[in-house]
Amino acid sequence: MQIEIIKNNRGMALLITITIVTLLVAAALEMNRKVRTTVISTANTRDRLTLSYMASAGIHAAMAMLIKDKKSDPPAKKSLKGDISGGRDSVQEDWADPEKVGEVLQAIPFEEGNVKFIIRDELANIQVNALVDFPKGRSPNEVQKTLWDNLLRPVISQDEDRELNATTNIINSVIDWLDSGDDDATAGANSAESDYYKTLDPPYSCRNGPMPYLNELAQVKGITKELFDGTSEIPGISQYMTVYGMTKASKTVDKKNFTYPGKININTAELPVLVAMVGSENAECAQALYDYRNEQDEGAESKSYINTLSERWYKNVVGCGDVKFSDKLITTASDFFRIESTATLHEMQLTVTALIQREQDKKGKWKCTVLSWETG
Repeated sequence: MQIEIIKNNRGMALLITITIVTLLVAAALEMNRKVRTTVISTANTRDRLTLSYMASAGIHAAMAMLIKDKKSDPPAKKSLKGDISGGRDSVQEDWADPEKVGEVLQAIPFEEGNVKFIIRDELANIQVNALVDFPKGRSPNEVQKTLWDNLLRPVISQDEDRELNATTNIINSVIDWLDSGDDDATAGANSAESDYYKTLDPPYSCRNGPMPYLNELAQVKGITKELFDGTSEIPGISQYMTVYGMTKASKTVDKKNFTYPGKININTAELPVLVAMVGSENAECAQALYDYRNEQDEGAESKSYINTLSERWYKNVVGCGDVKFSDKLITTASDFFRIESTATLHEMQLTVTALIQREQDKKGKWKCTVLSWETG
């Protein structure tokens, strides 16, 4: 009996030992997994922080290019109409040239990874907030209404489900979203004020002021997702719009002293915007403007443009002789830019998008003020 008890105790001890060893091995494996996860997580956090610094460096390098560009411009002169001329910004300048941008990036030393950035002129787009005359904010801008009509009508006409007056109704709804009153006095019938938006699910109110974000345009009555973002066949209007461009008004109204001139930089505008500027009936002129502006000397060793963009170059382009250009709609300079800086490190990427405005400080020194900063 005693021998059996001893044997049972030995068996129990062996079982306990095996159990303990198993638990220790499992604990060691779990600890190893947690340590590895922590190490990887720490490395990813470190790399993401590094990527953020790298992308920010790209943004500041782009700002430096824009300031250098501004300093090289001739002194600005004010005309009798109040327009300021002097410097010009175009697709032919260094900040718009990928090769020149690459040269700037080579001067930024990184032990690992790389950075790329793109600079786009924000005034190449249609200014949404210019559709209403601020600072008063009670009257629609007729020149801008025509511009919107030229952009929207060709797109909306392709949708057979849209009603005949869809383009006009959308424009009126945008005006009512922007204007300072919550009634139909500014845009008239078939527009939309807060009473309409409060019936939606979920309900929301009309802003009755300038849009701070472009995505807000998609909340306006008649602006469908397809119209805003585009489809596989038709580009969305959002890529040709901006909410930036605000400048100081000549007078203060109701404690507001800002306005949106709504002028588009004809030196940088994309073809659909050029068509909207001259009208679809003058589409050939828009194409001629685009080609004239971008034509390069293929025989040159380095990038070289054939045509110099003088202050009113667009009036001398063949095919545009009968087209009337509105001075209220055209500019050849800009101080609003979008910078997209993408950093890459260890198969990870981070993009920072900054909207900046070039302006002078109190001492007359040029600087870039950040209006918006997004990390994605």
